[in-house]
Amino acid sequence: MAAVISNLSCVSLPRILSNSRRCFFKPCARPRLFNKRIFAVKVRASSTAFVDTKPPTEPFVVENEVSSSKSILACPICYESLTLIGSHVLSVESAAGSTLQCNTCKKSFYGNQTHYDVTVASGTKDYGVGMPISTEFFRFPLISFLYERGWRQSFSIWGGFPGPEKEFELMRDSLKPALDGIIVDASCGSGLFSRLFAQSGLFSLVIALDYSENMLQQCYEFIKQEETFPKENLILVRADISRLPFVSSSVDAVHAGAALQCWPSPSTAVAEISRVLRPGGVFVATTYIFDGPFAFIPFLRRQRQIIAAMSGSHFFLSERELQDLCTACGLVGFTSIRNGLFVMISASKPI
Repeated sequence: MAAVISNLSCVSLPRILSNSRRCFFKPCARPRLFNKRIFAVKVRASSTAFVDTKPPTEPFVVENEVSSSKSILACPICYESLTLIGSHVLSVESAAGSTLQCNTCKKSFYGNQTHYDVTVASGTKDYGVGMPISTEFFRFPLISFLYERGWRQSFSIWGGFPGPEKEFELMRDSLKPALDGIIVDASCGSGLFSRLFAQSGLFSLVIALDYSENMLQQCYEFIKQEETFPKENLILVRADISRLPFVSSSVDAVHAGAALQCWPSPSTAVAEISRVLRPGGVFVATTYIFDGPFAFIPFLRRQRQIIAAMSGSHFFLSERELQDLCTACGLVGFTSIRNGLFVMISASKPI
């Protein structure tokens, strides 16, 4: 068996590990999920393999069906791993025509030209889901089009956001445990950070996740414009932040850029993130904190509750509030970086 695994490794691993040599982090000795995925894909190329062992014993048989078609994605209803039909691997280019099947719920989820739709209501004909204003707002084509054409850049002017490249630099230390692992860019918008993550070569798989179909369409358009973009390690997924389509403890890191304030229930979302993170996995997020002079606005907390009830959006008044949120959802090691209203937080799942 050592011989077979050796052969598989020399076919599969060099291209992936070559990126990690350029990283500034130290490689982690812990086995990674992506190694298992590569092994599964390579096994499919042969119907049956016989491996000699020492001392001689009965031959070990590896069959076609050995988890070779299991994907990283899970059913948002029962959280069981989905079976990928129509393609051997998940990628940007394999979404069209692919089907994800839940063997427990017997529900199918389908990929289109740009992304996989793994929402609970996926495939329904008559039933429609109404989301809060803060969620539906980003589903408008005009908002999706403008997001990277001036909208996101304005965050630096009035919100103190350093800008995508600088924000990526700031979060690098926090993302060390996710080296060569799987990172989810939650509420990715038009994929500004998803593309940075994929191009960095630091992760084996980047999952750009958003509820807005038009945001995912924009991300796909940006990817098509770059001829050398590494499409093989990025997938686009439509999903609800409150029902993340991943098996528990299967993800190495979750990033949410300027998104916490847009989630209808931040506690529900962060609890879901805590569920899907593996032990030691990291949650990194950026948002605004309205403290300082804003603390003198009369009845601000009461006004915040009214705004949240009407729009589904939230704003935070202190770092302690964000720390409480992470602690309540089972995350530890809270840290924060401030710049005006801007705050970047990180916390991890206990080992």
